[in-house]
Amino acid sequence: MRLHSNACIYNESVSSRSVQQIASADLPTRWGQFRIYGFQGNFDGRVEDAVALVMGDIRSTPSLVRIHSQCLTGDVFGSLRCDCRQQLEMALAMIAEQGAGVLIYEQQEGRGIGLMAKLQAYELQDSGLDTVEANERLGFKADQREFALPSEILKALGVSRVRLLSNNPDKVAALERGGIEVVERVPCEVTPSGHAEDYLKTKKEKMGHLFTER
Repeated sequence: MRLHSNACIYNESVSSRSVQQIASADLPTRWGQFRIYGFQGNFDGRVEDAVALVMGDIRSTPSLVRIHSQCLTGDVFGSLRCDCRQQLEMALAMIAEQGAGVLIYEQQEGRGIGLMAKLQAYELQDSGLDTVEANERLGFKADQREFALPSEILKALGVSRVRLLSNNPDKVAALERGGIEVVERVPCEVTPSGHAEDYLKTKKEKMGHLFTER
């Protein structure tokens, strides 16, 4: 499946809300062969980039989809303060096992506060604050992310019904608001390190994340 590069694939009210495919290419990985698409969204002047890794036939049945927010410390450096890298690898492995699916990787570091602010939040957490308290101390919401772009990317890929791999009910709600039917929420739970226990406890108790094992 190939989409034409540089084609405007979603447009609402002329310039206030648009999503554009920038590029696509083959992407061989240790989980198998994917095709990677680069997208850029403009939502009332807020510009956001994301990529979609696509494997197999994602249109004939509800696709397995993971929306993953960038985490430099976890995804790249293997930080044990979070479960991000484990969730990313779990998602890619599950998509490969099923032979089809989509992983959308959004550039929303630190729940949308950015890398430098995230490191400042880490510093506050080292002094005893939890992740929500640290973000709020810095003047942010507990979670700054908006999930408008993923639903438009899925529409561009021809996907209207998904099995969403997530513990976050906000992602389910955002896709449904965007016109994507979530036919199933698939838990994305991994075995965390001891360093991540408080992080996950805060996710459950203060952010409403859904866990079957906690």
